[in-house]
Amino acid sequence: MDDKMLSLVMPVYNEKDTILKIIDKVLKLDIVKELIIVDDGSTDGTKQILENSKFDGRVRIFYHEKNIGKGGAIRTGFEKVSGEIVAIQDADLEYDPNEFKEMIKPIRDGVADVVYGSRLSGGKPQRVYMFWHKIGNGFLTFLTNFLFNSTLSDMETCYKMFRRDVAKAIKIRSNDFSVEPELTAKVLKNKSLRVYELPISYYGRSYAEGKKISWRHGFGAILTLLKYRFID
Repeated sequence: MDDKMLSLVMPVYNEKDTILKIIDKVLKLDIVKELIIVDDGSTDGTKQILENSKFDGRVRIFYHEKNIGKGGAIRTGFEKVSGEIVAIQDADLEYDPNEFKEMIKPIRDGVADVVYGSRLSGGKPQRVYMFWHKIGNGFLTFLTNFLFNSTLSDMETCYKMFRRDVAKAIKIRSNDFSVEPELTAKVLKNKSLRVYELPISYYGRSYAEGKKISWRHGFGAILTLLKYRFID
């Protein structure tokens, strides 16, 4: 494999305070072949920042005229990827792109098809906050493992990495945050895929700092897990 093998898909919605910082962090990684940014109808000035900034040739930017949701942005991004390995990067600073250097190894070494970065398996810095958020995440992960006979520790993590053929084969139907359980369900349902987990750091933000997902999305996640357990 080429050293620059990683295609990163970055869904973006109203992240004007962090967008340039996270792009800079991503582009410092020598394993990144391309950064595919999908602005999902931002209204806070993020779109204008992207339009008025100059990036190196690895950056490709696509715009949705109106907000569709994270799933819709990831679907657009997955259609554009060309790297041998594909991963998702949020446009805030909760996740550190340097973690990709470890996550990519099991796929590059030929032992994994999919790698999850777990915020809940220990060993890396974790912000101490939001007890009920962690309880909800734990329940959704438990339900995932029960339905699919798996041992994940963090189903809802943003950091999901795939071989390109695996990512391309997943037909994403969810437009909103339900894309996370949908991706997980479809990966775990395919018993031929070798799925691994690695611990990652997590610098979570509060709702006052811009966090968008809430407990209400948990109901959609439950329905999504049940749905894709029994249909394709």
